[in-house]
Amino acid sequence: LDKIWGMSEKLLDGDAIRPELEAVANRTIKKVGEDIDALKANTAIAQLMIYVNALSDHGGANRAEYEVLLQLLNPFAPHMTEELWQQLGHTEQLAYHAWPTYDEAKCVEQTIEIAVQVNGKVKARIQVPAAIENADAIARAKEEPAVAEAIAGKTIAKEIYVKGKLVNIAVKG
Repeated sequence: LDKIWGMSEKLLDGDAIRPELEAVANRTIKKVGEDIDALKANTAIAQLMIYVNALSDHGGANRAEYEVLLQLLNPFAPHMTEELWQQLGHTEQLAYHAWPTYDEAKCVEQTIEIAVQVNGKVKARIQVPAAIENADAIARAKEEPAVAEAIAGKTIAKEIYVKGKLVNIAVKG
C-alpha cells in the first residue's frame, strides 16, 4: 500500500494505458473482477501486486493506469483509494464509479521471452512474437551472438522449439 501511495506523488505524463502495459492491465481487470465474484481475495490481491510491479518496472504509472489501479484496489482498501481518488481531482466517490472494462483480445501478450539452449545449456533469452512459427523461432535463436558462437563450426544434430518456452539446439563436434 505504501508503494501505491508513493506512486500518486510522481505520476507520469499520459492519459491512456501505455501499449506495453495493455496486456497486464487487461488481465488484471479481468482477474480481479472474476476473483471478487468468486470471493477469492488472495488471488485478486496477488494479481494487483503483479500489476503494481509491472507499473514500477516501467517507471511508474500515468493517470489512466493509476486510476485503474485505484478502482481495482477499492474493494480491499476503500479509505485509502477514496482519498487518492479525490487527490486526483475527482469529486464523486470512487465506490460509485463504473468498474473498469477489459478487452479479451488484449489479455494476451504480443511478445514473449524464450530461452535459447545449446546442448541443454541456456545461452540467451530472446523476445519473439507470441505467434512465432517453429522455423522462425529457430532462425531467430541462431541469430543471437552467444548462440551463433556456440554452434559455429559444429554440426547441428537436432533443433527443437517448445512453443512459448524455449529453443534447444543439439550440436556435435
